[in-house]
Amino acid sequence: MKILGIEFSPLSIPKTRRWETLAVFFWMATFMFSTVFMGPVFIMIYILFYTNYWHFGILYLCWILVDLRTCNRGGRQGWLPKFVRHWNLWNHFANFFPIKMVKTAELDRNRNYLVGSHPHGVLSAGAYSSFATEGTNFSKVFPGMIPHLLTLQEMFFIPLFRELWYSTQACAATKHGMEYLLTQPGGQMVVLVPGGAQESLNCDKGEVRLILKQRKGFIKLALRCGADLLPCFTFGENSIYDKLPNPEGSFIRKVQDKIQSVFGFAPVFFLGRGIFNYNLGIVPHRRPLTVVLGTPIHVARNPNPTQEDIDEMHRKYMESLVRLYEEYNPIHGDPSVQLILT
Repeated sequence: MKILGIEFSPLSIPKTRRWETLAVFFWMATFMFSTVFMGPVFIMIYILFYTNYWHFGILYLCWILVDLRTCNRGGRQGWLPKFVRHWNLWNHFANFFPIKMVKTAELDRNRNYLVGSHPHGVLSAGAYSSFATEGTNFSKVFPGMIPHLLTLQEMFFIPLFRELWYSTQACAATKHGMEYLLTQPGGQMVVLVPGGAQESLNCDKGEVRLILKQRKGFIKLALRCGADLLPCFTFGENSIYDKLPNPEGSFIRKVQDKIQSVFGFAPVFFLGRGIFNYNLGIVPHRRPLTVVLGTPIHVARNPNPTQEDIDEMHRKYMESLVRLYEEYNPIHGDPSVQLILT
């Protein structure tokens, strides 16, 4: 049924699909409420200045100050991450698209891995489901491995919202945070999105444009720590939202690039669906996502790699990523979509 151009879903939709839509809405709404609208900050201001519970607000702010470095020291440990990662909510989240994870090689639990996840998309839904939750059964697919999805350090400064990130075993995408994880005895899977926020702006139809050619810092870190590199690609990531065209040089792109350079995040103008309609809202479209992890690239520890060492390993990584895309895109992606490395 259409009303004013908005296509509404029928009332006879099964309850399971409603739960799936609600799970994805929770994820997206929580992110936007906490970052774009800074909801948790206003909640804290209200508690501190307009209620009789200000002392709890003071205690919580003190806890945040004490806990600030945790995101650079391996993240939250113990029962809480295990509990939150196994929420049934994440199963509904993964089933919405649906999302599946494909393993192409066995991993050595005595080694640490630096995973490069591509592309960024709007919010890296495939990577979040696969590595920050048990929605795709990570612990069964990779027994003995401990995943850590990396995100902006600023996410751990936001009251309340930071607790959700910590509860998924996420850590900060900083040099110190990554180095801490990659120098642990073994079994750590550190997941970085090398393209970052800037890559989320790329939305040209018929192509997946990755920002990778000049991103060599994670390669240097892998060499210094002796962590194996593991390319990962989420097929379908760029298709779950419709984005406003923003070619290089356009006014919109200039504004986005300027904001990204100042604040560290890019304002992506996107459109999805709603809870009860198919073409207007912040919920992503129901389109299959397949997270494929390629073959590990062995990296020998080199405390002081030269630029030639870094360039050579970077070349190997890009070649491995291209091979993964060319092999699995006809199966899990769209053969008409071209991979472009910039």
